[in-house]
Amino acid sequence: MRLVGEEPFAAYGLSGAPGTDAFWAGARTPASLADGDGWTTLFLRRGGEAAGIGFESWSDPVPLRRWGLTDCWYAEVRMPARLRVTYQFLVGDEAYADPCNPVGAGGERSIAATPDAPPQPHWPVVGADDVLPLPRTRLRWTSERLGGRRTVRVHEAGGGGPVVLLLDGDDWLYLHPAAAAFDSAVTSGEIPPVTLVFLPAKDRQTEFGCRPALWEAVRDELLPLVAESAVHADPDRLVVAGQSLGGLSALYAALEFPDLVSRVACQSPSLWWTPDAAHLPDPLGGPVGGTVAARLRSGPDLSGLRIAFDVGEHETRMLPHCSLVETLTEQAGATVLVSRSASDHDRAGWRHALLRDVAWALA
Repeated sequence: MRLVGEEPFAAYGLSGAPGTDAFWAGARTPASLADGDGWTTLFLRRGGEAAGIGFESWSDPVPLRRWGLTDCWYAEVRMPARLRVTYQFLVGDEAYADPCNPVGAGGERSIAATPDAPPQPHWPVVGADDVLPLPRTRLRWTSERLGGRRTVRVHEAGGGGPVVLLLDGDDWLYLHPAAAAFDSAVTSGEIPPVTLVFLPAKDRQTEFGCRPALWEAVRDELLPLVAESAVHADPDRLVVAGQSLGGLSALYAALEFPDLVSRVACQSPSLWWTPDAAHLPDPLGGPVGGTVAARLRSGPDLSGLRIAFDVGEHETRMLPHCSLVETLTEQAGATVLVSRSASDHDRAGWRHALLRDVAWALA
């Protein structure tokens, strides 16, 4: 887009000459303009040194251009329809959130959404400088099977109920306010009262692969620890929620530990996974559906499983892997819900699916 005149960003609703105090006082970006079947989105940064924008999965880094000799740096980024994406500014070896954007994800990230991206009504707007409150209940878990110690936070939404085990729990504690979102959804009646258990990962590649150790530890160590605590929880109605490798692990648990896991909500599960995939030049280029598809072809009876799959509609290389496993899971007798989110491989896009799919799993 050709920018001219004293107010070059007027089309985005910004007035004044770039670099002036009056301009920065009204600078709220990202801002989007319709552009064919997608959007052109303006990003602004105030500073003296060159920088770029780093996007989560969706795009390679985009350099910012300087407006004349001012402290205004900008980029007009072509975005597809229906996209919600996490990003940060990259300056040398540093990365930080966008000061012009009030919607943050932790202290170093911001969230941009095209105007046609569906709303996420229960997720509060959290700025980069905000510190998310942590659940007061914390369990000290020393695991014999996994080794080491972990702090597992527990939150009773609506007074507590069925256990919702959130894999990658630290992300839902420190980046995205899952406790507040579940509280809101419970209050609105969209989800029954639940007890959230935030399970942190120490070594995702090892723990979330198709291996039994994590789920033996959850069954024999963590859930008894929850049951013995003072929280109100019903571990017999367990929902496991995971994303990416966590989604893979959740589905693996349903296949190999059906007496433990019969309700699953997984977003963008890494169903390309095979034992050696992570060491290949192109991990997603292996057999479609990976190890899980091969296991499903062996004919397991999944009639007791209720599982929700969600994948970002812009994850073009993930979609074949997920589509095949979704089909095979249903053919094996599971009750299956399939949806596509307005995102790439990005937790900001998975947030609404997390609430919706946990509610469905408990229905």
